[in-house]
Amino acid sequence: MNYYKIAIIGVNLQPLTYESEFELGEFEIVSVILRGKKQSGCVINHTSKPNFKTAKIVERLGSFTNYQITLAKFISHYYTCEIGVAFGLFEPFSGCQMAKCSFIKSPNLSPLQQQAAQFAKQNQICLLFGDTGSGKSEIYISLIKECLNSGKQALFLMPEISLTPQMQERLEAYFGKSVGIWHSKISAKNKKTLLTNFSLGDVKLIAGARSALFLPFSDLGLIVVDEEHDDSYKSSGDPYYNAKDLAVYIANKMGIKCLLGSATPSLNSYAKFPHFRLKGRFYNSQKEYIYDHSPTGLNELLLSHISDTINKKKQAIIFLPTRANFKFLTCKNCAQSIQCPYCSISLSLHKKDKALKCHYCGFVCAIPSICPSCNNQMLESRKIGTSELVLQLKSHFPSANIAKFDKDEITTQNKLTTLLKNFNENKIDIVVGTQMLSKGHDYHNVTLAIIMGLDEHLDYSDYQARSKSLALAMQVAGRAGRADYGKVIIQGLKCEFFAEYMDKFDKFIDDEMAIRDGLYPPFTRLLRIKIEEKDENKAIIKMEKILKELKEIRNLEIIGSGKCIIEMIASKHRYQILLRSISHTPLLQASQIARVYGALPDIDPVNFS
Repeated sequence: MNYYKIAIIGVNLQPLTYESEFELGEFEIVSVILRGKKQSGCVINHTSKPNFKTAKIVERLGSFTNYQITLAKFISHYYTCEIGVAFGLFEPFSGCQMAKCSFIKSPNLSPLQQQAAQFAKQNQICLLFGDTGSGKSEIYISLIKECLNSGKQALFLMPEISLTPQMQERLEAYFGKSVGIWHSKISAKNKKTLLTNFSLGDVKLIAGARSALFLPFSDLGLIVVDEEHDDSYKSSGDPYYNAKDLAVYIANKMGIKCLLGSATPSLNSYAKFPHFRLKGRFYNSQKEYIYDHSPTGLNELLLSHISDTINKKKQAIIFLPTRANFKFLTCKNCAQSIQCPYCSISLSLHKKDKALKCHYCGFVCAIPSICPSCNNQMLESRKIGTSELVLQLKSHFPSANIAKFDKDEITTQNKLTTLLKNFNENKIDIVVGTQMLSKGHDYHNVTLAIIMGLDEHLDYSDYQARSKSLALAMQVAGRAGRADYGKVIIQGLKCEFFAEYMDKFDKFIDDEMAIRDGLYPPFTRLLRIKIEEKDENKAIIKMEKILKELKEIRNLEIIGSGKCIIEMIASKHRYQILLRSISHTPLLQASQIARVYGALPDIDPVNFS
């Protein structure tokens, strides 16, 4: 009889011992029984007979590729999670055949684009720092073509909300049915079909969100990470992996080419990797910036420019960071906002549903007529959201076709496809949206972009607040005037910051590096430990115990500890510890201590709320 340590895939348990009459290889996938249910497991190693009764391995199911095994082991180590949890991210391997192919069609690159492509070929891992509209996509496609024609696979990673039919059509125009699209809105049936075609070698290029990194690549030659600065590459749940960082790791480990691209690159990537500066725009266009130093909301200046745009048969996009009708419902008497009973945040007002909703735990209630705190009837809506802005615009422009582009509206892939199709066919005059507006969409008839309410992001308790705010503003601004003259209006009370750096990200990088020097990445590394408990006293005690042990770790600075900015979510009290070090080693030691106490370590955090 053989005995093996089996990691239960996707389950937070240490490997368990099972027996088998047949010999198994390391990291082979098997079926086992756990707590009366059949589960998939992964063979970790052969072990000696234990002094307790063991269950039998039911059957052999398949295997993971060397690529997947290497990546899973690193995730388990660096993000300090059980190996079974790491393997839970991956799609199993079912064999792969790589038929030779010859793609002929190729984009026409300008001399500068050719230099950028050559730079990427000469560097295994590098950054393409290219202005919005400078033609980064053409360089990506050129490199992908060369990779596929060499008989290897390619991976094109994009932020989830960039995965539009527009990009799919663009890739398919060059690579036909060899393109496979992978993201969370793809149905289980379509994912199964894609995996089958991938294993047969019919699909050679995967374009997808961060989860596409975990597909069973057997001969990956190129990884392109577009919009490499985007926070959506970072997982919001345990393990808190960053797909961009994992792409860089696996590329370095297995000799894969990796190209990071952005118009507003992260300072980490800029400092760490060789970069090529691609300036200018692919299309000849001009852009004018107008700064409206006023509170968030429609005014005569904005209405005048919107009216002029519509009269010229052009299109406008309006960015607003808040969805719903209003972010708060407050009492004029006691100034209290109406809070979620399970989270320490205000409920958002949704007029269409006649309800207040929590955007964190999903709690919904009817709109009250009196203040729960003082019983006063004078309730006031504050901080306008996308839904309310659409209503106001419709009252000013009743004949205009106005659409909303946010998480409340775009709930399916079909809705996304329809909205973008209608907008690109000029059936929509104005699109109002949140951050989704900024991501990789080409709107050739948009001549006006309005950015509202973004300056408040500069006050967030986040060392990246300035870079995130500027990057978002530049991405939204980049949607206007891509093939024509464009205007960008930035409204806010802190216009000076944006006026100084818009279209001058090189200058911003220099200034921001000086601010972060010695304190924040790329000069140091950070770890955030989160403690969540329904009993607040338990959370405090756990935090204090962890802090006591952390003080014994050398070369580790405790920046601070206490309540999270959002003190409660879904009835759980939230506390945190922020740590800093020059090396990742002390941070991993701290992560292991946090795990012992059931806390959640987030290394290289991007969210501090």
